[in-house]
Amino acid sequence: MATSKEVPHSLKVIPTAEIAKHQFILPAKCINDGDDVSFFLASKAYADILTFIFQLNASIFPRKTPGSDSVKQWSLGDPDVSLPPVAQSLAKLLGALTAIIEEAPPDPGPRRFGNLSFRRWYEIVKERLPGLLDEYLPSKILTPSSTAEVSAKAELEAYLVGSFGSAQRLDYGTGHELSFLAFLGCLWKLGAFPETQNGSQERAIVLGVIEPYLQLIRRLILTYTLEPAGSHGVWGLDDHSFLPYIFGSAQLSPAISSPSDIATEGSAPDAPNPADVAKSTTVQRERQRNMYFSAIGFIYDVKKGPFWEHSPILFDISGVKAGWAKINKGMLKMYNAEVLSKFPVVQHFPFGSLFVWERDPAAAEVAQNVHTASQPAKSAPTARPQQPLRGPSAEQPGMQTTRAPWGGGGAMPGGTAAPWASSRLPSQSPVSVPSGPGQPTGAPWASTTPLPPRAGGTTTAAPWATLGRAAAPRTQGSVPSTRAPWADKNPQS
Repeated sequence: MATSKEVPHSLKVIPTAEIAKHQFILPAKCINDGDDVSFFLASKAYADILTFIFQLNASIFPRKTPGSDSVKQWSLGDPDVSLPPVAQSLAKLLGALTAIIEEAPPDPGPRRFGNLSFRRWYEIVKERLPGLLDEYLPSKILTPSSTAEVSAKAELEAYLVGSFGSAQRLDYGTGHELSFLAFLGCLWKLGAFPETQNGSQERAIVLGVIEPYLQLIRRLILTYTLEPAGSHGVWGLDDHSFLPYIFGSAQLSPAISSPSDIATEGSAPDAPNPADVAKSTTVQRERQRNMYFSAIGFIYDVKKGPFWEHSPILFDISGVKAGWAKINKGMLKMYNAEVLSKFPVVQHFPFGSLFVWERDPAAAEVAQNVHTASQPAKSAPTARPQQPLRGPSAEQPGMQTTRAPWGGGGAMPGGTAAPWASSRLPSQSPVSVPSGPGQPTGAPWASTTPLPPRAGGTTTAAPWATLGRAAAPRTQGSVPSTRAPWADKNPQS
């Protein structure tokens, strides 16, 4: 099993269960402190989650056609992606859940975060979900045996209900996205998706089910102004999602013949440049066919201002010179570090009989790192902590670093770039998000207010965004500057 330090591409598939003999249990919360996070990283559930992600990721890479020089790339709405009956049914289920929004319209009046009508939508969904699962899922995986106390449907329902956000906190984040991934993983384990050798079932899951799910979530966020759950703000990759950046970068990577020859550098010949995420015209074009740009497009829909300002991590990644395969590899490692290894994200993940809270006998001992060390101890309060994205380097005490945890070498003083992302300086006139009549509207939580200055300083840059350069002045003559505060005309190498 992959450790938390290195996550190689896996060629395995998660195992299926013998339904007739399987004893289902109601999934329950098991992660209550930092030690539990460490146990999770060595558990069977963690191994299965990673394996499933690698399955899906490998399936979406462009494929070389045997016996010819042609290459098949997979895009959103691709007519060449054959959707099995269960994928078509799941898409219809998501459509039915979307339609319920009309029955719970948002409360009128200005509201910064969380429209209370989301609770009404959530309650309707919980009430109807058992019947919807009966209608849209194969009966053979839902029917309990005569001796079973808990049915497969009960486990599936727990993960699906947890994938729409929190009705209590009126928020949504990557932990809820993980719950939907587990729901699909449960279906795989129950044999809902017949295994094939060419990745067609996994492609159907990514393009035919996960993308419609993301569309539903974006509709919920816009309709009910859901707050980002556990968001790091500009210090995080995205306020709500992570999976589309993994699968979307795979779509744009070099073609493969099989999962065993996945490249770690390069791009598909006609792939857009990673830097094009800051070009609104390219984003609007590519979001129709690529999951990465579809996620970027949603950011354009809900945020105003220069892209480098409201999404500095994505902007930094857009400077990667080694291509989309390099970005894909980095995204996989970042997901492991920033989602699966973080207490605020995984603390609500429930464990049942399909994703098991048991130690994986093949797991290596989880080494203490900046992520597990910063989790709450058993004696700490149970309230959700707001942990900083990065802290002092364990290798060089007192040195501040935001270097990604999988990066080799020592810490960089004041560095903010992921080690696989080249330093990316914004242009003199960064592209702003379109606004105005007929244009996408900004999210209620989007603010154009600059970040507060550092203690004892006057720069409006994020405290960690120095890159070893002197802060540029915020004005040029009497005209306010739109350049990144850390951009310098003569940057140091």
